[in-house]
Amino acid sequence: MSFSFQHQQGLVIVTVEVSGIPSSVVLRMALDTGATSTLINVAPLVAIGYDPALAPDLVEVTTGSGVEYVPRIPVKKLSALGIDQKDFPVLCHSLPPSIKIDGLLGLDFLRGHVLTMDFQKGELDLK
Repeated sequence: MSFSFQHQQGLVIVTVEVSGIPSSVVLRMALDTGATSTLINVAPLVAIGYDPALAPDLVEVTTGSGVEYVPRIPVKKLSALGIDQKDFPVLCHSLPPSIKIDGLLGLDFLRGHVLTMDFQKGELDLK
């Protein structure tokens, strides 16, 4: 199944559904092949029942402003591009509000699949 994206400019934005404890949320995330791990803003995770303060571990992350330690929590289910991942670990960290996305869909979600991106048509496919 193919999914459309804005191929003329900006980030490649995908719709991602994250299932929480009492509910789920649909997020706008950037497909980021430069990110080894998937990262989601803290606020939507808290809204669906997760508490990053109770994370079992902290992960060292290198950002544009330096090295930080951020919580990593398993979410019940993360669905994007026709693929469902259960008990999927995500990093919890706040991105600048000016970028207007809820997170980054990283390489950890893509591993084990075939990603095809057509920048002429603005279509991507993940099998």
